[in-house]
Amino acid sequence: MTNPQRDPDPVLITDAQLSYEEELVIRKRRYKVMMGMRIPCMVLAAVFYQIPWLAVTLLIISIPLPWIAVLVANDRLPRKAEKPNRHVPDRKALESREHPVIDS
Repeated sequence: MTNPQRDPDPVLITDAQLSYEEELVIRKRRYKVMMGMRIPCMVLAAVFYQIPWLAVTLLIISIPLPWIAVLVANDRLPRKAEKPNRHVPDRKALESREHPVIDS
């Protein structure tokens, strides 16, 4: 049974970084996307060979992409700038009800 007053976000109890495997998956995805952009640039340069400025621009863009992809893939991911969501108990909720007094 869930309490509707609770925050849906879980409480962060650690400032731990992503695991090496998770970080590697993200870096591999970035590399694949950047290298995947190179071939379409070269194909589009061949398609637009009749427009020299566009063909040359696409070729110039495709030349440094492998170098940039390697630099981006080998770079570490930036640290998260978020503050941990520490649990703070609501003291008023505990004291809000009336306390019965028992006479002896």
